Amino acid sequence: MVLNNRLWPVARHVITIAHEGGHALAAVGSGRRLGGIRLHSDTSGVTVSAGRPTGLGVVITVAAGYITPSLLGLGGAALLAVNQVSLMLRVSVVLLLGVLVAIRNAFGALSIVLSTATVIAVSVLAPYRWQEVFAAFITWFLLLGGLRPIVEVQRTRSRGRAPTSDPDQLARLTATPASMWVAFFAMVSLLCLTVAGDWLVR
Repeated sequence: MVLNNRLWPVARHVITIAHEGGHALAAVGSGRRLGGIRLHSDTSGVTVSAGRPTGLGVVITVAAGYITPSLLGLGGAALLAVNQVSLMLRVSVVLLLGVLVAIRNAFGALSIVLSTATVIAVSVLAPYRWQEVFAAFITWFLLLGGLRPIVEVQRTRSRGRAPTSDPDQLARLTATPASMWVAFFAMVSLLCLTVAGDWLVR
């Protein structure tokens, strides 16, 4: 699904939900005021928060997006490694509902409701073995799917088409080259994939 150019535009919505949810959680955690999240049909999204336009809080908020899918995958792998499948699915529902509270547009609400309903349906209706398969699939998808947007944003940046991307915003906030931020995102995601992959395979 991550590599297939026909499936990826649909599957990417899950990564966008995680990405924007990461921005929102980081904003709240760093003391900023969350304005809301919008998810769009083209798989883009935007999270609005209010607070100081510079400083550590806004840097953490902007930096959280690209690494959140991989961090969620790592968390999912940690739960699956100790056979906590049901807990992993329940936590997924709680996180999705948390994002739903912050959604400010119809398409975004529909995306979250459908995602939440899918997880609940599997949790309630599917045999335990299929719950394991579903949980593992979601975990691997977050780990692998978290990498592709990082590649995509760097490719778009190299063509001069993403002046407001997260890495470029961080470059302006921190005086650190945007390419260094892209490298940071990639290293975090690859580290999550390596550690989580070892747990899941074992």
